[in-house]
Amino acid sequence: MGHLFDSYTTDGFFDEMFAAQGLPHQHYQRLYNRLNELSRADFDDRIRLADIAFLYQGITFTVYSAQEGIERIFPFDLVPRIIPQSEWQQLERGLRQRVTALNMFLHDVYHDQRILHDGLIPADLVLGAQGFCALMAGVEPPGGVYIHITGTDLVRDERGRYVVLEDNGRSPSGVSYVLENRAAMKRAFPRLFEHSGVLPVEHYPQALLETLRSVAPRTADQPTVVLLTPGVYNSAYFEHSFLARQMGIELVEGRDLVAYENRIYMRTIRGLQPVDVIYRRIDDSFLDPLAFRNDSMLGCAGVFNAYRAGNVTLANAIGTGVADDKAIYPFVPAMIRYYLSEEPILENVPTYRADDPSERLYILENLDKLVVKSVNESGGYGMLVGPHASAAERANFAAKIREKPRNFIAQPTLALSRHPTFVDGHFEGRHVDFRPYILNGGGITIVPGGLTRVALRRGSLVVNSSQGGGSKDTWVLDE
Repeated sequence: MGHLFDSYTTDGFFDEMFAAQGLPHQHYQRLYNRLNELSRADFDDRIRLADIAFLYQGITFTVYSAQEGIERIFPFDLVPRIIPQSEWQQLERGLRQRVTALNMFLHDVYHDQRILHDGLIPADLVLGAQGFCALMAGVEPPGGVYIHITGTDLVRDERGRYVVLEDNGRSPSGVSYVLENRAAMKRAFPRLFEHSGVLPVEHYPQALLETLRSVAPRTADQPTVVLLTPGVYNSAYFEHSFLARQMGIELVEGRDLVAYENRIYMRTIRGLQPVDVIYRRIDDSFLDPLAFRNDSMLGCAGVFNAYRAGNVTLANAIGTGVADDKAIYPFVPAMIRYYLSEEPILENVPTYRADDPSERLYILENLDKLVVKSVNESGGYGMLVGPHASAAERANFAAKIREKPRNFIAQPTLALSRHPTFVDGHFEGRHVDFRPYILNGGGITIVPGGLTRVALRRGSLVVNSSQGGGSKDTWVLDE
């Protein structure tokens, strides 16, 4: 298959696989050699094998047009991203540090608010955040943990440095693809796995279950854990059902739960069964119609009172959205120094806040060079990639920024690293990011690997599946 790399160029970007034209990094050498042994027909057969497995297991997503919805296989690229052990150890240290500081920040803002009184973060920025929940003031979550599951998005710049793009501390999705991608790669390249020393990820569901059980209320001897889903029409329902099945727990909707005397019960054919931990995949505002949106049909009336009384654990805790608000993100390095008295191991991307008058002026004058993001959007929505936008699009965003500056931040257009990706019968470089998943039940667990997302469109910097992106398996080597 060597000829499929003949036209491959790095084009000045940091390349994950190649140190120079035709010269793979040492940790990619075994994979490169194996690919060169395959014929084009052999590789196509492996692609079809992965696609069929994804289709049969329902790993699809829907593309909506004006007249019809088309269900497609979730895009998966068969060339994995490889991370050597030394690199992973540095990432792991940085992620542990970051998650620890974010959890301390959440406890602080819902209790003493020392960081606000000391002026390290503007109080109005925190208290006015959409994700800040005033009802959580003084509430002590079981185990003292707010963020139990974090998905931190990392990218590599033109020098190959890992930097944090954003933190996802509410209901980070995508881990089901990590597990399914690994299963697909093992079927496609079984012998390569045997000889490459790839660290496993298959134990993630058990690690997640142990984390959830560890933060159950102290009154629970054998905690009952459930996964709360909005239902089958949610775009991440496959993941909800997949994780519940893998953990061996019940997948429930709000109508399956009932609150009684500040405790939560699950309706079963044998009557009401007590519930101790809810891994919820429902946003705060829809979780309890008595405490939040009274028109919500997705949550369970009374769950917040049961939570506040310490009789049930919610993972992640209510109000964690203030920690991953994009306008709070620039202050995470300061949080690390403030709470841990340490220098950040992983750097942030330089970020400009539109609520700051001088930084807002810079943003408005440089919209053609910056990526502008809405602080409350995800999935690649609410974003302007300045260099690729039209003058009309930039003018539209400028008006939005002037109207509600608190809602926007801006960052330089990064030269994201690229990875060989199989496109139209040969390999081309496509931009990638990386989302490892961090579990926190008092002790922190990080399964070696994560979700590598790839922008399948040439030149695109947006890796989200909703915006035309796909994914790759991520190998962390044990040597």
